[in-house]
Amino acid sequence: MRILVVGGGGREHALVWKLRQSPRVEQVFCAPGNAGIAAIATCVELQPTDVDGLFAFAKKERINLTVVGPEAALCAGIVDRFEGGGLRIFGPSQAAAELEGSKVFCKNLLRKHSIPTADSRIFVNPRDAYEYLRTSTYPIVVKADGLAQGKGVSVCPTPEVAQAAVRTIMEEKAFGPAGNRLIIEEHLTGPEVSVLCFTDGKNLLVLDGAQDYKRLEDADLGPNTGGMGAYSPTPALDEGTRAIVEGDILVRVVHAMKNEGRLFRGVLYAGLMLTRNGPRVLEFNARFGDPEAQVLLVRMRCDLVSVLEATIDGKLDEVDLTWDPRPAVCVVLAAKGYPGSSEKDQPIQGLTEGALTPDVWNFHAGTRRHRGEIVTSGGRVLGVTALGQDLQAARTRAYEAVERVHFSGAQHRTDIARRVR
Repeated sequence: MRILVVGGGGREHALVWKLRQSPRVEQVFCAPGNAGIAAIATCVELQPTDVDGLFAFAKKERINLTVVGPEAALCAGIVDRFEGGGLRIFGPSQAAAELEGSKVFCKNLLRKHSIPTADSRIFVNPRDAYEYLRTSTYPIVVKADGLAQGKGVSVCPTPEVAQAAVRTIMEEKAFGPAGNRLIIEEHLTGPEVSVLCFTDGKNLLVLDGAQDYKRLEDADLGPNTGGMGAYSPTPALDEGTRAIVEGDILVRVVHAMKNEGRLFRGVLYAGLMLTRNGPRVLEFNARFGDPEAQVLLVRMRCDLVSVLEATIDGKLDEVDLTWDPRPAVCVVLAAKGYPGSSEKDQPIQGLTEGALTPDVWNFHAGTRRHRGEIVTSGGRVLGVTALGQDLQAARTRAYEAVERVHFSGAQHRTDIARRVR
């Protein structure tokens, strides 16, 4: 098989790495890829939202299967374009991807189908939002409606912080059209967990649980990011909780989307808060998480290609997921300035040394090759991922590998998987 992976981050590096292990795979392309992906696949200078360009490339190169990483491509309708042109592609349609592309759509769907989530209000102008904040209970959560690369959510301890979040989203338009509408919702408390499943629209295969770390700094301080680390599995997702999540949330959402005429096929990612009153939906994503993909894919023992094809063909009931019992930990190294405007073109040292360690991987995200060396290209640069006999061993190996990698201005959290929650 000839496979095209769309995207250029750590998630896509992990996907390429995993797909290449299949005996059915002959060649892998990645658009646009990065310096790490270029070592194991052929990178193509096409952006994920260049739907027509990617379609033309897939036709020309006789691609047998395209795997979409980033949400922007899904929301741009890449699946509809490929399927309409007779090409096989893994991911939800544009209509189904709105479950992630619009938090307002998602919240309305959850309300309509009585799926547990936080109480909330939707606003289309800042004046009404400011008025609502005057009488709200704090802390409170302010969310931009559209795609904001994981940065459009603010947990606000005071009215002043909440007002600043509304101003940033709706008046300053920090996230562009994503801020035309916003949601203000109650602040839920409890362990947070990511639960992903493959679904073909009628069958579900739930993946092992993962815990990610959204805030930039230790102790969950600082601004929200796309993710600063993760570990898997998580004890928060015990068998009882897993059964509740599957039956009361995942199955009901899949049926709800089908009833709405938006059949969902692909990876469905539920961000959940495990409250005293049971699991509550924080958000849904329409693709693999990043960095959750890194810790899940290094633990997945089955042939990923077979799972993806079964999802496309509506035959998920014919495959099983098998897992390495060893835990995995991923620590993200980000460029100076992230999650705002970040430094670029800083040479990265130590990548070769880390690559020599068994069961440790440097999954590249913001990297490129320049004049014979690998340099940063901003944002999250690397996801250093390790397996260990237990969680502490995996954590130790990941941080030992982090210490071998150096670039100017590098920042990372030091508490990933320190306290299991």
